[in-house]
Amino acid sequence: MINETIKENLIKHNQDKLLSYLSTPGLCKANECKLEKQLAAVDWSFLEPHKSYNSEEDIKPIDILLNDAVEEKRGKYEKIGLDAIRDGKLALVLLAGGQGTRLGYDHPKGMFNVGVNKDLYIFECLINNTMKVVEKAGCFVPFYIMTSSINNDETVAFFEEHNYFGYNPDYITFFVQESNPVTDFEGNILLADKDELCMSPNGNGGWFSSMERNGLLDSLLESPVEWINVFSVDNVLQGIADPVFLGATIESKKTCGAKVVAKATPDEKVGAICTMSGMPHIIEYYELSEKMMNEKISDGTYAYGYGVILNYLFPIKKLKHTLNADMPLHIVKKAVPYMDYDGNYINPSEVNAYKYETLALDLIHAMDTCLAYEIIREKEFAPIKNKEGVDSIDTARELLKKNGEAL
Repeated sequence: MINETIKENLIKHNQDKLLSYLSTPGLCKANECKLEKQLAAVDWSFLEPHKSYNSEEDIKPIDILLNDAVEEKRGKYEKIGLDAIRDGKLALVLLAGGQGTRLGYDHPKGMFNVGVNKDLYIFECLINNTMKVVEKAGCFVPFYIMTSSINNDETVAFFEEHNYFGYNPDYITFFVQESNPVTDFEGNILLADKDELCMSPNGNGGWFSSMERNGLLDSLLESPVEWINVFSVDNVLQGIADPVFLGATIESKKTCGAKVVAKATPDEKVGAICTMSGMPHIIEYYELSEKMMNEKISDGTYAYGYGVILNYLFPIKKLKHTLNADMPLHIVKKAVPYMDYDGNYINPSEVNAYKYETLALDLIHAMDTCLAYEIIREKEFAPIKNKEGVDSIDTARELLKKNGEAL
């Protein structure tokens, strides 16, 4: 007999098909039902109404700390940042829950080898970038790596196999990202197998709540850590634990910091930083209207011409207040293989399902103020999102070589 709480949730969220399927004879053995365990862990709020930030009302440009201004105070900012790192005030969170599917690579994206004449993995690039600061500061920085149920075991084994690329393993902690069920376009939860729900990681915005679910926050909150630098796995030039960025953010007395880059074109696929109703805000590139994309200010520059690179500094105490806040939910259409309720396995050639994700950029809106900190594209922005073309393996390799990396 199905658990009453699960049954109530299924009824409340119109999961009649799944509820009927759960009564299939022999589906669940006595005291053992994988489906029921999965359903018991579901956060059903993913199917409930969420706030949206898609309105263009009261959106304005945000002030940018340009690179020239950074260079003028580089020494001061770096000292503030290094002192904070030495005092244990910084922790790092790498968002690495994805696979390298778009690169034609069926493994964790961070395991992808960007080397040509030698092995050089994405994870290795990120650790190397961090080690530059470790050597300068004279201490290791707590390094949290968010994986997913899809890639956790392989990621952990990969780091162990490569001796953590020289990083002290005592400072590295892996944790698994939360997942949401996948639904069809009518909202029916899909099955991956006869005794398994079709699940998908809940987006990179779930990193902090996932840390809480994994029991990591109590020790963090009791530690000297005040700032968390969160960043994505796919930028091999990512400036991690950057003491200048940290020092500038602390000196500015802004609530948080975001590294931004001057957009190569108005329609570049990066989230545009701005303000909404006076609060810092980021509009995803696919939500940016043609009018806003091309709007200019008095000096002739684009009003929304700076995009985020997914490298943020958040104050841990302010983040704690977001745990019970309503985050915008981004519903993404994907082609998802599944098993129908008659037991037929289907591998669709077109989009057929919704994945429900939160995004890290939406945490910016939960902050009072934000330092938008300009970085130089050629030095810190080499994303690997595509197999070929723009933001591809080849473009990242060229930028690595320009920065002195032998491939």
